Amino acid sequence: MGPGQSQVSIRGVSAGQIVRDQPGVKEQVGVYVDESVISLSLFTPDLDLFDLNRVETLRGPQGTLFGSGSVGGTIRYITNQPVIGRTEGSAEANLNLVGGDDLGGHIKGAINVPLGDKAAARAVGYYTRYGGFIDALREGGSVDEDVNGGERYGGRLALTFEPSNNVSITPRVIYQKVTADGFNRQEVFNLYANPFTTTRPAVTFDKREQFLLLNEAFEDETIIADAVINVGFGGVDLTSVSSFTDREILVSGDASALTGSVSVDLGYPDAGVLLPSNLRDTTKVKSFTQELRLSSNLDGPLQWVLGGFYSDTSRDYAQRLPTSGYDVFTDARFGAGTSVAVANGFPLNSPYNADINYDIEQKAVFGEASYQFGENLTATIGGRYYDFSEDRQFVSGGLFANGDNQTGTTSSNGFNPRVLLSYEVANNITINAQAAQGFRLGGINDPLNIPLCSGGATGVDALTFGNRPTYEDESLWNYELGIKTQGRGFTFNAAAFYSDISNLQVTADAGSCSSRVVFNVPKAHSQGIEFELTASPASGLDLGISGSVLSSKFDSSVTTTTGTVIAGIRDGNRLPTVPKFQISANASYSYPIGDGAEAYIAGSVQHVGNRITQPSDQENSLRSFVSGLPFGGATGTNATVVNLILPSYEMVNLSAGVDFENGLSVIAYVNNVFDENALLSFDRERGGRARLGYSISQPRTIGMTVRKSF
Repeated sequence: MGPGQSQVSIRGVSAGQIVRDQPGVKEQVGVYVDESVISLSLFTPDLDLFDLNRVETLRGPQGTLFGSGSVGGTIRYITNQPVIGRTEGSAEANLNLVGGDDLGGHIKGAINVPLGDKAAARAVGYYTRYGGFIDALREGGSVDEDVNGGERYGGRLALTFEPSNNVSITPRVIYQKVTADGFNRQEVFNLYANPFTTTRPAVTFDKREQFLLLNEAFEDETIIADAVINVGFGGVDLTSVSSFTDREILVSGDASALTGSVSVDLGYPDAGVLLPSNLRDTTKVKSFTQELRLSSNLDGPLQWVLGGFYSDTSRDYAQRLPTSGYDVFTDARFGAGTSVAVANGFPLNSPYNADINYDIEQKAVFGEASYQFGENLTATIGGRYYDFSEDRQFVSGGLFANGDNQTGTTSSNGFNPRVLLSYEVANNITINAQAAQGFRLGGINDPLNIPLCSGGATGVDALTFGNRPTYEDESLWNYELGIKTQGRGFTFNAAAFYSDISNLQVTADAGSCSSRVVFNVPKAHSQGIEFELTASPASGLDLGISGSVLSSKFDSSVTTTTGTVIAGIRDGNRLPTVPKFQISANASYSYPIGDGAEAYIAGSVQHVGNRITQPSDQENSLRSFVSGLPFGGATGTNATVVNLILPSYEMVNLSAGVDFENGLSVIAYVNNVFDENALLSFDRERGGRARLGYSISQPRTIGMTVRKSF
């Protein structure tokens, strides 16, 4: 979704697209770097993971073994830790060409150094330049190429101190900053640039094009400081994980078409409609977490884990819409002093402003125990008791706002159990069956921007999406049966699962109100099968294939009081953003090319099935969007027809390289060989009246990497 922005779903448990102005929506998948939780809805840090050891994906509800807990699954990035008594490191340089005309690249390095015989330090540093691939059409006919380039730089520093054989202390600091000069948005309609204008140049967008009056920007600065302490007490290990996160995020977008669309509705002259308008979303997050965990460390049939987790997070979100000169047109239209009267203490010449402050506290106790019966059967039972509380304040002002000043509290507590049976059918063949429950905290919906809703407070959008102040907790029961097996030269894992979801939190655009509302769907489910197979059928040849087949659907409908289905949330409809089928395959072949050198060639292909961005997109999917805005000679009655089913796509990557005995590697690669322009999500600004566009994938990228380890 662009640098610093990501949204993860596992096994089809999806609430739909979460966007920048929904800070109260909680993530469904937990993300960790080693022992520290870093996940944040939409804005989970896009950390550079150079010097990574492995990635662990835990599917289904988690929370009985460690950390914060999650309803859909957990992803853990395990980095290489400081190693006492050894000097080692690696360095890497890359140069690439994105889309055939913009250069990118990176330089990265890692080093491990001993500090005496009881301590070591490991440091990682990196700088990356992202090539851009979106061209921006400008007022007057000029074109700025590759406006969405950016950069990422930062590093990690960890120290390990082992004062005795049974004690280790590892403090660490992570710093990273990501910047981007624009967004990977491909437009199909813009109030200022469309095929229907006659007094302005008519525009038909090509792929990877957008229209801008203002430059756009993204910034994300992250500091994470954590410390892991391990102490062994004979047959019991104690682990303490303390973590502090400080982040500041800016999303600066060109909202001129949005503001201009409202100005047309309000009857402003063209000069007022064409004012450049900058929507600035800022997020400041400070989070402290503390975990204490005891675990058994003895041979025997009984193994157990018992722990406690605490987190305290403050998240301050602000929106401003600075539009120089706007108050002059407002006061001319509605009377002198109008702009000051509606400001509610916010800056002038900013028709929309909001401050939303959250304080979220979580306390939890978790644990599980497993017992091996004989040589083949192991039974595991566990659970997590949680207690959440969230305080929220919402203040707004400006012509487009309601002048709100609201406070609210959300709280919840409960217990989530987990049961697992594991049976070793034969050597290296194990069958697992489990049932686990997961939970996601509810919250408070932002009030609709009534001044922007077509028809005002009595219009159809306000009546449909309004008066929904809160949404309830989401819960899930996951049932699965899996098999793990390995033999000479191969491994095979597969699972079948069924997730029964209650009060699924689903996001929907509130029509023309430029607002989003979270609904609770009483019943939904996700079911499917997943598999992964790796094999080495011959010397130097490695093959892999993995995939899933999913059916994720609503099992109930959300309706108005008259029985009309809202936002496509209909019994039997698909859950948003979830492909029914996806599969990936990879192959590599290596062979010696001389003394101390080995060459290889590798390729991968990924298929992702069709998807929808929001539930309503699957109904009347060949949608006609009519702005209703007479501007630039356009009548506002012309239709832009868009197929809202995001098509399936395939990504093919190829690489070849040489590994030398001295640790030097040289790799050449082509990613997205066939230059697939994958449509990842669809955005309709102000219900499609102001702007229509897609988030898209990166085009063909050709590059070379040189790596040296020592």
